Amino acid sequence: MIEFKEGDKAPDFSGINQDGKILKLSDFKGKRLILYFYPKDNTPGCTAESCNLNENYDELTKHGFEIVGVSPDEPGKHQKFIAKYNLAFNLIADTEKKILQAYGAWGEKKLYGKVYDGVLRSTFIISEEGVIEKVFRKVKTKDHTNQILTELNIQF
Repeated sequence: MIEFKEGDKAPDFSGINQDGKILKLSDFKGKRLILYFYPKDNTPGCTAESCNLNENYDELTKHGFEIVGVSPDEPGKHQKFIAKYNLAFNLIADTEKKILQAYGAWGEKKLYGKVYDGVLRSTFIISEEGVIEKVFRKVKTKDHTNQILTELNIQF
């Protein structure tokens, strides 16, 4: 698995969002980006994480952040997920897992003794210049906004 640390250049990416529009890392130049990787739309942990970021969207954008979620789900599933929870940000459909792999967010997982490949829930904070500021590998799904702001020493 690829391991990134603070100060590393963020891997460039290009992916299709829920509306079929191509999003690239360069689209966020000049803005701080919360790029979060999650396994699947409409599952308890993924819903909690996405809704927590969405509930705090105004606070996060006030601090200059843009938010983009990435999962292997199809664009149509993302559209339904966004509509169901009124999400204010883009979700990328990484069905070929290229972005997931580039960020080390795809790899071996274990569940009930079974070993399989899947999404490794993680979040990357990327600076205005495309540099990784912070990597979260242990995401607090229900309190992710607070986790991010606390780690970055930003007052909520």
